[in-house]
Amino acid sequence: MPDNIQCPDCKRINEVLSRVGDRWSFLVVFSLARYGTLRFNELKRSLGISQRMLSLTLKQLERDGLVHRTYHPSIPPKVEYTLTETGRSFHEPVNALGLWALENLDKIETARRAYDETV
Repeated sequence: MPDNIQCPDCKRINEVLSRVGDRWSFLVVFSLARYGTLRFNELKRSLGISQRMLSLTLKQLERDGLVHRTYHPSIPPKVEYTLTETGRSFHEPVNALGLWALENLDKIETARRAYDETV
């Protein structure tokens, strides 16, 4: 791209993609889209994520309007997460990328091994 051409929305796009494009956000959205409403510990167990990282990820997704948090004041407290309308619209590209990753895992692993042998 020539130096005199600017992408007026690139900075804003980068801000959104850096937030929703990280692996934990991706996996949380993928899981909520697949299973619907999930409790915190259900997400934690299924993703193999630390409590701190899941908490941070969910807060950021909630801030971005992709996840809705419902607190039930019971003993013990019950917190559930579900995708918002915006989060559900994000599911289509997340699902496509997730399926692409699954379909190409073997090819990628083979390519990595071949590369590592030559380096």
